Amino acid sequence: MRVTITGATGRIGTKLVGALRERGDDVTVLSRSPERARAALDVEAMAWQPESEPAPAAALAGRHGVIHLAGEDVAQRWDAETKQRLLASREQGTRNLVAGLRAAEPRPGALISSSAVGWYGPRGDEPVTEDAPAGDDFLARVCGAWEREAAAAEELGMRVVRVRTGVVLDKHGGALARMLPFFKLGVGGPVAGGRQYMPWIHADDLVGLYLTALDGAGWSGAVNATAPEPVTNKEFSRALGRALRRPAFAPVPGFAVRVLYGEMADIVVHGQRAVPERTQALGYRFRHPDLSEALRSALSG
Repeated sequence: MRVTITGATGRIGTKLVGALRERGDDVTVLSRSPERARAALDVEAMAWQPESEPAPAAALAGRHGVIHLAGEDVAQRWDAETKQRLLASREQGTRNLVAGLRAAEPRPGALISSSAVGWYGPRGDEPVTEDAPAGDDFLARVCGAWEREAAAAEELGMRVVRVRTGVVLDKHGGALARMLPFFKLGVGGPVAGGRQYMPWIHADDLVGLYLTALDGAGWSGAVNATAPEPVTNKEFSRALGRALRRPAFAPVPGFAVRVLYGEMADIVVHGQRAVPERTQALGYRFRHPDLSEALRSALSG
């Protein structure tokens, strides 16, 4: 297959490029720094400024599919400026990608676009499938704009999959990497009481899900990229402590998380009990459905 990827130099993008190349696919990436991307990934790279210009049609024409991962990192302290960047990078960036797809001939058959379980907003203990309505907090509004712009590609006759991702288990970045120093010192533990759910997924399963969505002609619409059994924050903390052979009982009060991360702390303090109902119905089989095994695998990788 011929595939174009945005956000390819990120943690998941790098793994995805490697997986595509390993199976013999021809990969092109769109990047703000094409020279750096070319050197890091050893693939064809073309320049694109997502917030300010349409994606180059030459990088999209004749491809079998496009995987869209680009967006400002959510895992940082939110202030007014950061929130604007988070929204613009996803809303305007995806709009400009679809503008490039509109000009591409022949047009790719599929767009696999990243999203997040933040779409649902805080939902307590309620099991949340892909049919659940959107929430109304800031991150839900960002995800709503993101997905709306991606879905516009359906009007071009493209198959569009929106991948709503949970907490990715990867020791090199994201939430797990931020937790590890504390847990290794034996001062990790449940956050804000620990009763909130954490929809998690092993990085290998996230890559596998993207590949399956790319290849699967029957895949379209929203799919949850979360393991079949979400756990509470307390259960996750205990499992991580066992994997590291460290105690994991030091509670972290919600106000302390808010001091560190501002409004972004809502992701940790609340959460969603998201389950991959459509993902599994479409035929994806998780390689790492068990949290304890998934953590051991992630920490050894």
